[in-house]
Amino acid sequence: MAAGQLKSVASLLLVLNFCMYVVILGIGGWAMNRAIDHGFIIGPDFSLPAHFSPIYFPMGNAATGFFVTFALIAGVVGAASILAGVNHIRSWTVESLPAAATAGIIAWTLTVLAMGFACKEIQLELRNAKLRTMEAFLIILSATQLIYIAAIHSVGSSRR
Repeated sequence: MAAGQLKSVASLLLVLNFCMYVVILGIGGWAMNRAIDHGFIIGPDFSLPAHFSPIYFPMGNAATGFFVTFALIAGVVGAASILAGVNHIRSWTVESLPAAATAGIIAWTLTVLAMGFACKEIQLELRNAKLRTMEAFLIILSATQLIYIAAIHSVGSSRR
């Protein structure tokens, strides 16, 4: 593949990944807000429930709290890694590759971690459509982020 084609593929994946990370942040933010608004109410007159979990979500199942928390972390790091990716796409040199590759790999590993919790949530069932959408986006992102990393790494090997 020519360097121009790889740059186009990397640019397309960068835009696609950014849009998917923004969707994950939006749905994850909604889920976190709902959990805070409708979670346990504990005050001076209340005692802790028997099976209290600080990561309680009123929707979904036992894995939802971990899934949403790590999805939000992966979304923030993924969206931030886009900045290094845009800088690398603009210059497309070996010098800008390490920052983009490192940020992309960190975002990918956090995305895969959140995807693992998504798989557990799928296995346990009982979740709503918004959570299913976020699961699907994370599963797709784990593949597209890896392809993006491979595309930007090829510039380093083609110029040596």
